[in-house]
Amino acid sequence: MPHHPTGLPRPSPGASHVTTDSPLDAADEPVESSVLHAYDNGVAYLTLNRPAALNALTWPQRERVVALLNAASADPATRAVVVTATGKGFCAGADLRGAPASAGDRVAGDVARTIRLGAQRLISAVLDCEKPVIAAVNGTAAGIGAHLAFACDLVLAAESAQFIEVFVRRGLVPDGGGAYLLPRLVGPQRAKELMFFGDTVPAAEAERLGLVNRVVPDAELAGTARAWAERLAAGPTRSIVLAKQLVNASLDVDRATAFAAEATAQEINMTTADANEGVASFVERRTPKYRGL
Repeated sequence: MPHHPTGLPRPSPGASHVTTDSPLDAADEPVESSVLHAYDNGVAYLTLNRPAALNALTWPQRERVVALLNAASADPATRAVVVTATGKGFCAGADLRGAPASAGDRVAGDVARTIRLGAQRLISAVLDCEKPVIAAVNGTAAGIGAHLAFACDLVLAAESAQFIEVFVRRGLVPDGGGAYLLPRLVGPQRAKELMFFGDTVPAAEAERLGLVNRVVPDAELAGTARAWAERLAAGPTRSIVLAKQLVNASLDVDRATAFAAEATAQEINMTTADANEGVASFVERRTPKYRGL
């Protein structure tokens, strides 16, 4: 099928592209063209498409990403998700030009509410997605853009990609779950180093630290993301998602709670068609054919 600039599937007919390198007013941009959506072979592809702005996210774009992730969760035909971007940036952070206008002076609670409904809601949508989510990081991932990648279940990075905890450079506290995600990936001391200094972390260093799963040449990013996603889409979707939920919760609970959750997940999974297929294929010495059910 036709491909858009990332090498991943082109969105379905009716979705347009932003092909100009000239900046566009975020308020005037059709959100369907700045966050592309395509579906192919069991995989939903979400592509940030504001290359002139290094794919900085506006409020409407965040809402669309959240909605598409929720839709992927609810759609039995969707068995994996890829989040990627066009141009030289994966996501340069938040673009506040798209945020709802505040009426009058700011009052206590406004900022916290904005964070809960914006950045935190976006990251939660990735963590809570009932399908495995792959980040294919094609360029700079800064601020909430870095956290969007780190929240994904698997992270592929192009050699030219880089990650920046940019908040300290602006005198800000990290948002979008950064202080939750980073210690779980690299430990508290490394997390503090990244957040306190805001240094640029090249892809190879990010892989060494454990922030990404694999670094590939830029030209191979799209193909690798597709191969990983299609491999996930051909797998037992419910068991993969139950494993995702167990891992995501494991650092927040004690052993007894984790073991209880594991036993419950096993009980749930053994009611699925794919679990029965997996056992039957083993007994019959054949390759299983999973349907995601």
